[in-house]
Amino acid sequence: MRTTRVWARAALLATAALLAFPGAAAADGGGDDKGEAPTEAGTSFRTATPIRPDQEATAEASTGDYLYWAFPVDTGQRATVHATVKLPDAAARHAASTWQVDVYDGLRRRQACRLGTPKRTVAPDAGSVSLSCTLRTVRAWSEQWANDPLPGTYYLRLTVTGLKADDLGLPVRAETKVTTTDAGGAQAVDGSLAEPLVPGAGSDRQRPAAATEPEDGWASGWWSSRWLWTAAGGILAALAGVGGYALTRGSGRPARVPQGL
Repeated sequence: MRTTRVWARAALLATAALLAFPGAAAADGGGDDKGEAPTEAGTSFRTATPIRPDQEATAEASTGDYLYWAFPVDTGQRATVHATVKLPDAAARHAASTWQVDVYDGLRRRQACRLGTPKRTVAPDAGSVSLSCTLRTVRAWSEQWANDPLPGTYYLRLTVTGLKADDLGLPVRAETKVTTTDAGGAQAVDGSLAEPLVPGAGSDRQRPAAATEPEDGWASGWWSSRWLWTAAGGILAALAGVGGYALTRGSGRPARVPQGL
């Protein structure tokens, strides 16, 4: 029984250490945003302003402009984009307006929103409009024919649609922010890309918008918390085997039984 207790303590300590590892890694990966928040937006994919997750960005623009920001999303992350537009003075507007956010991946494929309100129509007297879009979890690998989100640079585009010509050119102020959450090993898949889908990947050209890379680098794709749960399951299985053996082996040869038998 002493052996069983020793094995039990060792297994419990090892399991606790393994399960605590993801939290420590997440704590090490956190931190304050570096650099000043961007105060402008690009007007195309090529000129998109880079922003980091949890970094608030602003831009002064005119109604009717296409505004672009670029941000990184890594394997196992689920990104949510937030956009708020402070509209012109109601006295200067003539009709309702419809605002919309679109998110594109590194291949410039439009990604669908799982949650949120990516499109909204507001009355002429509204002071602001808020939009959001939560993407699907980014996968480490996907079939060529699929439209699954993959790790790399993503683009947020903000624009107005269905606007009367008389309201074009009025000044607006846009505020954007991207947040990410870790989906964990439940969403992990086997395989990984050779390189993330970022501008200039696989060529000798200098990559624009260096800030569109995670601060701690891109994930390799093979690691996930599934490894921890697999290891913990193996330890618990070994512990169950030792305990079962200790319970079923008995107390040995009875004293009344002769040695020859």
